[in-house]
Amino acid sequence: MKKGPTIFGRRKRFALFLGLLLVVVPRAVWATQVHAEPEGLYAHQLAHAFFLVSMGILVYWLRERHLTQHRGWRYLQYAAIFFILWNLDTMFVHHLEGREDLFLTFSKGTLQAALQPFPGREWLTWAFYLGKMDHLLCVPAILFLYLSLRELIRTGYRFPRSENG
Repeated sequence: MKKGPTIFGRRKRFALFLGLLLVVVPRAVWATQVHAEPEGLYAHQLAHAFFLVSMGILVYWLRERHLTQHRGWRYLQYAAIFFILWNLDTMFVHHLEGREDLFLTFSKGTLQAALQPFPGREWLTWAFYLGKMDHLLCVPAILFLYLSLRELIRTGYRFPRSENG
């Protein structure tokens, strides 16, 4: 005798339907975040700096306690290193975006955006263009974070007991 769909099956189908609906229905999707000048950019840059320092402390802490011998913690270290590189990259790009003497930007915030470098500043335009591809650093960081958490959960890693408790 075949059973009907379970509650979990219905929820799963509803979540899938809702997800597809959210992807298909919107008319305009803006993936750009613009900050009000200058306070928004300052706060944003400070957040990048704080995140960068936090990841640096995490890498130091993992190495100091020799936790990177375990695969899960080693993956977390790799994630932190990629997040450090991502923050350095985005801070550099935000700095270049704030400069008006490097290049002209046409159709900013659209898929048809174009850069026109000022004479002698071509290399900075290329650096800006390559830096805008920050997903090449952020996605591996997130992947290593996922692998780290998966490995730590799978192995049930426990900290070794110290003499101080």
